[in-house]
Amino acid sequence: MFDLFDADATAIAAAVRAKKITAETVVTAALAQIDALDGKLNTFTNVLRERALQDAAAVDRAIAAGQDPGPLAGVPFAVKNLLDIAGVVTLAGSKINRDNPPASTDAATVAALRKAGAVLLGGLNMDEYAYGFVTENSHYGATHNPHDLSRVAGGSSGGSAAAVAGGLVPLALGSDTNGSIRVPAAFCGIFGLKPTYGRVSRAGSALFCASLDHIGPFARSVRDIALSFDLMHGPDSRDPVCSPRPPEPTLPQLGQGIDGLRIAVADGYFATGGQPEVFAAVETVAQALGATKRVLLPEAHRARAAAYLITTCEGSNLHLPNLKTRPHDFDPATRDRFLSGALIPTSWYLQAQRFRRWYGDRLAELFQHVDLILAPSTPCAAPLIGQETMTIGGQEMLTRPNLGLYTQPLSFIGLPILSVPVQQSGGLPLGVQIIAAPYNESLVLRAGAFLEQAGVVAAPVARV
Repeated sequence: MFDLFDADATAIAAAVRAKKITAETVVTAALAQIDALDGKLNTFTNVLRERALQDAAAVDRAIAAGQDPGPLAGVPFAVKNLLDIAGVVTLAGSKINRDNPPASTDAATVAALRKAGAVLLGGLNMDEYAYGFVTENSHYGATHNPHDLSRVAGGSSGGSAAAVAGGLVPLALGSDTNGSIRVPAAFCGIFGLKPTYGRVSRAGSALFCASLDHIGPFARSVRDIALSFDLMHGPDSRDPVCSPRPPEPTLPQLGQGIDGLRIAVADGYFATGGQPEVFAAVETVAQALGATKRVLLPEAHRARAAAYLITTCEGSNLHLPNLKTRPHDFDPATRDRFLSGALIPTSWYLQAQRFRRWYGDRLAELFQHVDLILAPSTPCAAPLIGQETMTIGGQEMLTRPNLGLYTQPLSFIGLPILSVPVQQSGGLPLGVQIIAAPYNESLVLRAGAFLEQAGVVAAPVARV
């Protein structure tokens, strides 16, 4: 019998299209998984049960009529609840947004996957307004890591990562501002892609930081990441920052391997400040890819600081009216960071933006000599829920702000990055970032596919 629990989206769609299984059977099984497991994981904030079954039945009717149901026929998926779902209030992890009217249409990315035959099951938990790395939401509860229920799933797209890692859905969408796809992908042991800034439309999403926000997929296979990215990326006039560059399919390139690719490991900043097993995971990936060269990303510590400034300034400005009139309706952790952002001088923000341009130019120069760069996704494995501090290298530090130590310096110049999962024997999963120059998603995915084929990285379902 076809194993739905372990199958990836590509395999499910192939089975549905070949009439080995019906879309209705697939969706019914996914809903049963949610009923059985989500009480432990707390990933979904709403489940579109009846709508999903209707959509699955429509896929089955199309197949019976000899029509093409799309490349994701019958594949269950879910989305971070900052993406619009027609007829549903877009929460963005907040209490305040409950007062908003339901969305009139699906977000661009949601619509793209549904058009391809995928079946939407609902919205997923997140840090309020996407400001966080842990998905410990004071309104909707903490999302639990499927590998260890006492630990965080990461954030802010923690619900998305945990739903995929726990086998509730094979595919989910999240957003990444400073690491909110890559951090939870690493903690939950799955693949997560932050595309090039502007490559995937954000139309119909609740923005956190307009000049940094990306939408991207989570999955348990590289081919699922490539397929979903191919379906979503391309121009969209509804998103003013969306690139006019035409789509460039990545799925057909996965089998090209890594021959000829110049691959290096990020040194300096990216080789300090983490647990030893984090750097061991990077070395494991580097050896498999034949990467012996080391490179320095200049002023990475300042890049992280600049990303902080831009994030908190833009985020606080977006929510300033509610901060003035409804401060007690925010998650306290979110509110306090927004309030501090509102007090930052404009000159600091402008200086951070100037540095951003300089830093982007320096990395563009670096990518003239290398094609891919490897770096840790996080400084540690998933911490405990509620853990306020952690000790790394003998130094005690606050947990939440430092989980993005290695993602933040790369976020604010819009590079495409794939976090790949390295499974530790008897331990929690870790993630390694594969980084490329803008619009080179195909290269990071080729490297990811090579590692997956070699058995170096993998994303098995966590048995909750």
